[in-house]
Amino acid sequence: MERQDDSPVEASEGLDRVITIPNAITALRLLLVPVFVWLLFWHNRPVDASVLLGILGATDWVDGYLARRLGQVSTLGKIIDPVADRVLVATGVMSIIVYGAVPVWFGVVTLVREAVVSLAVLLLATLGAERIDVLWVGKAGTFGVMLAYPAFLLSYGSAGWQEPFRVVAWVSGIGGLALGWYAVGAYVPAARRALQKGRAGRAGNTGAG
Repeated sequence: MERQDDSPVEASEGLDRVITIPNAITALRLLLVPVFVWLLFWHNRPVDASVLLGILGATDWVDGYLARRLGQVSTLGKIIDPVADRVLVATGVMSIIVYGAVPVWFGVVTLVREAVVSLAVLLLATLGAERIDVLWVGKAGTFGVMLAYPAFLLSYGSAGWQEPFRVVAWVSGIGGLALGWYAVGAYVPAARRALQKGRAGRAGNTGAG
């Protein structure tokens, strides 16, 4: 395969691999989620916790990019990458709501969106739909939200230096939620196609048998 330029490497084999660099990065991100909670509540270090949460959110794209660039796309990676996103967002949002650094209504809107997406994925899997690739607009929405919540945490207080973080939190948060809810609508036709293909595939296998 050509590796002389920056074009991504397309992987058509090895989808059953488990130990890959992208999967290791995703696993590390998941393992660091409890560290965020530990820093915030057990040690009351909101600045350190917000920095860690920000890093975890900002590196959301890294595992997917490396999977394509290194030709290490795997079935496991396609599953645990969005799962890691959902776990990170849900844990970060609920923790910061409990800490009191974000308006409850804003956190609820964020969590409802995550619940809708998670339930839709579970329902489609139950109905036998093919897996749906993550849309870039959904990733962008998640990135905006995961930038907002560390900023909310950093802005929690009355010091002058915290005001810019409050502005960043609201701008990225509103933008991220808007993109995230737009992605929910954008997934509807993709979900229909995935369900039709999944049912057609089962029907074909039944006929072949």
